[in-house]
Amino acid sequence: MVAAPPAVQDADDLYYDAARKRVYIPGGEGYISVFSQDDADHYKFLAKVPSAIGARTAGYFGKGKKGFDRFYLAVPARADHAAEVWIYTLQE
Repeated sequence: MVAAPPAVQDADDLYYDAARKRVYIPGGEGYISVFSQDDADHYKFLAKVPSAIGARTAGYFGKGKKGFDRFYLAVPARADHAAEVWIYTLQE
């Protein structure tokens, strides 16, 4: 283990964005943890992006060009709404 920064709990996925040197971790707590990679062994917390309780399954599809990447989050159905897919546009 090279790093253990505090992050969202109840996570199923972790994605690395090589173009921006970022790590995205969606968790069932209702947010996405975002970290920047300073070097191979050091990561810095960047953001706690609000999402939905229980939404911990995601997909990251980068085209390699900054500004065109997308992060897809599967939001489970609840009593008051159907299942959804939320799409986040990654920014600098």
